[in-house]
Amino acid sequence: MRSGNLIENLMQQEARFSMIKILTNYVKGLAMKEMPPKDRLAARLMEVFQQFIVEIEKRLPREADVFALADTEACYLTHHTAGGSPVSCRIGAYLFENGRLAEAIAAAGSSGAAFAVPVHLPITGPQDPSYTLAVCPIPGGGGELVAYLLRITDASVSEEELALSLGLAGTAFGALLKAQEAEEQIRSFQSRIDTHRLRAERKQLLYELGMQIQSRTDSDNVLRALMRTLEKLTPGRKYDIYLSHEKVCTIPSVKPLQFQQREDDSRFRAFTESVPVVGRGESGKPEEAAFPLRGKQSVYGVLLMEIADGKTPELETMREVAMLSDTAGCALENAALYEQSNRLVSELRLINEMSKRLNQSLKLQDIFHLVSTELSTMFEAEFTCILELDKQRGDLVVRAGEPNTFLERRYPVDSGFAGRILETRETLIISDYDSESGMKSDWMDATFSRSMLACPILVEGAAAGVIMIGHRQADYFSYENYKLLQTLSGHIGLAVSNASLHAEVRKMMQTDRLTGLLARHYLDDQIGQMQKKDYCGSLIVVDIDDFKKVNDTFGHQIGDQVLTQVSSIIRTSIREGDIASRWGGEELAVYLTQATGKQAMVVAERIRARVQAETFPKVSVSCGVSDWSFEDEKISVESLFYRADMALYRAKHSGKNRISAD
Repeated sequence: MRSGNLIENLMQQEARFSMIKILTNYVKGLAMKEMPPKDRLAARLMEVFQQFIVEIEKRLPREADVFALADTEACYLTHHTAGGSPVSCRIGAYLFENGRLAEAIAAAGSSGAAFAVPVHLPITGPQDPSYTLAVCPIPGGGGELVAYLLRITDASVSEEELALSLGLAGTAFGALLKAQEAEEQIRSFQSRIDTHRLRAERKQLLYELGMQIQSRTDSDNVLRALMRTLEKLTPGRKYDIYLSHEKVCTIPSVKPLQFQQREDDSRFRAFTESVPVVGRGESGKPEEAAFPLRGKQSVYGVLLMEIADGKTPELETMREVAMLSDTAGCALENAALYEQSNRLVSELRLINEMSKRLNQSLKLQDIFHLVSTELSTMFEAEFTCILELDKQRGDLVVRAGEPNTFLERRYPVDSGFAGRILETRETLIISDYDSESGMKSDWMDATFSRSMLACPILVEGAAAGVIMIGHRQADYFSYENYKLLQTLSGHIGLAVSNASLHAEVRKMMQTDRLTGLLARHYLDDQIGQMQKKDYCGSLIVVDIDDFKKVNDTFGHQIGDQVLTQVSSIIRTSIREGDIASRWGGEELAVYLTQATGKQAMVVAERIRARVQAETFPKVSVSCGVSDWSFEDEKISVESLFYRADMALYRAKHSGKNRISAD
């Protein structure tokens, strides 16, 4: 019987079959993410049984008998044949499907303690002797019954001794089971600790990466930090960023958001619905995942994750990428606000500095040149053109800008872009003159400009001129430039208004209100300045003869009209650089720059003749002429006036209506 190798091999195969069956259920349980509790307990009991057998073989003699394991329902789980006794060579798994064994096991369960009973096992035939079966209940960690430990022997051992020895073995088995349960609990607890630690480390990593993104104050740096973070978090995946705002970016993976409004466009849905969207292909498999870059005020773009394997990423990964996209959206918003605040501060500084420089001058022409220079620098423009509305002539005149060939050119108030702006009083931006504009412009054509910014110069709500800024590059000026020029135009209009008011006040101070001629103090100042730089000059003092009789005869109103007529004749009888003024009462004075006494006599005669011929009522004038030269010993304004006054005196006493020179 000890040489029964075939039977022993069969028993070992049966034991392996039982283990494979349970492990198969275990694998199936893993596939379902949950193993059945009964199979999970059986697998644990079988593992403990193997450890138990190893310990038994160390301590019991080689002729030890068969040990087996059954569940709480007396169903066979596994067995082990120890030594080489006849019983160990003959027992197979099929023998445990025995009603007597089941009865014995049930009796042990009801007693709650180990005991031994004789049992007849037909191994090879009816003549086989009876064997002794010992059964020991095995409690679990909570004291509940979990299995039965069996021992079968044909040795001449009393039932009491066999029950006692199996009880001790059962205690050892229970200790091994509890030790394994403790180890499993430790492993489970350690696994949970490791899981929580990994999650904590990943959350810490996400926090640190999020802080790196949030710390950036430039949108390009925000996008670069986002791409680096995604590479660390999900290595091997490809990402693209689509931005909704117009911004030039040098990062290859950053592109403008140009989506088609279709239901299957994941970028469009993610952007408009502000939620993550998984895009699927024709096969129904996921191809991409789109995450909105959400800020507190708006959505600034979409983060697109490519799904190359057609499998939706894990929920945790999707949550992490969504969190990073939200972090990047807030960072982009903060960067935009930071850039906007810096730009506003810079613009306010420019406006303040420009206003200071504008207020330093009260001459219109100086202001126009300053505006041209400042705007060219501020907007980095290639060309500027400043036009003023000439109210007297009713047209627009170029006062400053480039090219110089356009200076002092005049245009009708309804021509070109300047005419449109003058009419609408609104700021205008042209992105591409060659393709967008249906209106022709001499200035744009001459400078080959494609981009233009233009605005009116408003003075007390009325258009007083036009500012035009040009560049040869298309789409050169931004909306921020547009708004800045709008703001600057108000300050420029205020400076123009101040200069115009100053010019009017100065003109009122320098001009006689009745005749329109310059005041005497202005004439004195101008003669004094010219005597310092010219080589000669002449003065004509004109007096209306018998002017008192005119007032007495026709009244002071007619007298004022006569005085105005004579003033107009004088103004139209002299050159542009000469100066006519009201000297006092009915006396008028004319200074002829760089004119000799003989030339002054000719002008004086022209005035005398025209007054006699053109006035109504008819009056005549007497003139006194004096001159000076750089060769004179004494040159002064007082001397020049004194000599002219003396000459006038002589003309008056020589019969009036005549001219006298000193």
